[in-house]
Amino acid sequence: MVLVTLGTQTQKFERLLKKVEESSLNDEIIVQAGGTKDYKSKKMQIIEFINYEEMSKLIEKADFIITHGGTGSILMPLQKNKKVIACARLEKYGEHINDHQKELVSIFAEDGYILELHENEKLDDVLKKLKNWQPKKYVSNTENFIKNLKEEIDRK
Repeated sequence: MVLVTLGTQTQKFERLLKKVEESSLNDEIIVQAGGTKDYKSKKMQIIEFINYEEMSKLIEKADFIITHGGTGSILMPLQKNKKVIACARLEKYGEHINDHQKELVSIFAEDGYILELHENEKLDDVLKKLKNWQPKKYVSNTENFIKNLKEEIDRK
C-alpha cells in the first residue's frame, strides 16, 4: 500500500496527484487530500481528512509515503523509518502562499532523509531510485532541545 499525504491546506495540490495518476504504480493508493478532496481518480482512494491515530496506522502499513513538503507530513513517516518521496507545493501554481516547502524538501533530500520529486520530474523516475535507496535514519533531538531549554530558563 502507498500512502499519499497532501496536508490540511485549503489550496489544491492536484499536480502531485496527477503525477501519481500518470505513474506505473498499481498498488493500493490511499490519499489524505485536504483541500484536494474533490480530485477524481479510479486509481486512488481519496479521503479528505484522516485523524492522527488513523494516519499513524496507515503510515505503519504503507510500503512508502508520497507527500507534500509539510514538516509534519515528512517527519511522522521518518520517525517510523519509512521511505518518503516529497514534492513541494509551489506558490506559482497557487498551491501555497510561498515556496518554503521547496527549501524544506531540498534540505531533507540533500541530507539523505527523503527523495525529492522535482517539479518537472516523473514519479516513475523517482520510484526507480526508491527501490535500492536507503534513507538516513532520522534521530529526534527533542529531548536534548527540552533539556537545553530548561537549563536556559533556570539560568534566568
